[in-house]
Amino acid sequence: MSSQSLANYNILFFDVYATLVNWEAGIYDALKPLLARYSVSSEWTLQRAIEEFTAIEVPLVQEYPHLLYRELLAKTHEMLEQKLHQVSGQGPNNDDLDANRHITFGQSIKKWPVFPDTIEALRILAKHYKLCVLSNVDRESFAHTLAQLSDDTAHSELYQPPPPSEKSKFWFPCDVSPDSKSPFTLIITAQDIGAYKPARPGFDAALEVAAKDPHFDDGKREVLWVAQSLMGDVEPVGKLGVKSVWIERKGSVMGLNGEHGYTWKFETLGEFAAAVEKDTSSSGSI
Repeated sequence: MSSQSLANYNILFFDVYATLVNWEAGIYDALKPLLARYSVSSEWTLQRAIEEFTAIEVPLVQEYPHLLYRELLAKTHEMLEQKLHQVSGQGPNNDDLDANRHITFGQSIKKWPVFPDTIEALRILAKHYKLCVLSNVDRESFAHTLAQLSDDTAHSELYQPPPPSEKSKFWFPCDVSPDSKSPFTLIITAQDIGAYKPARPGFDAALEVAAKDPHFDDGKREVLWVAQSLMGDVEPVGKLGVKSVWIERKGSVMGLNGEHGYTWKFETLGEFAAAVEKDTSSSGSI
């Protein structure tokens, strides 16, 4: 554990899916109808399903950086089904070729579960930092997640993304809806950038906004990155000189390959929030 103080930072950037939201459980649940149709995949564990899924998804992300994430999910689902057809030797029927099934899978983001400790931890952290997001997602899909993370799904209309504007290409939730309970000051998606992490453009944009945008115009702009993925977040921000917190999320399958260049490590977001409370109370900072 680092001897540095968590109280020295003012802005937290979060990865969302795998850190705040259990995307592996969400993907696995949404894949189950497809997996059940083929004997070769009907008994796949979560680990096997996620490994097979990402073996298709990761190259697609690299090949189609401008494709919306829900469309990438649908395409990955379609290609996985094609693979299962070939491996199983089963011939497709009309139902198997129904494209709506792939679209439905792409829209499953709205059902992905938030980790049990996330909402309360965000409440605590928002008392001490400005919270921000850089996520491999599209705006429409993230709107559902934002309502969940704001613990306000009953008022989902408050969490819709803003229309494109000359003023800012990014999403400042409380500017869009003053009644929003969003814990986040800023949201940047892959759709905004035209690139998916771990590609560098998203990180550059995030750090530039944190350094220059008036929403952070209080003279306190030290950034700390918070993520589960070593490969997708911790390693690339480390190369840019940004300190990071690794949220381990024990049991996770993906994101574990990468340089272990984090400054702090916690098993859960709740543990991180508790450490912040302890550190800031003892230092009298933030």
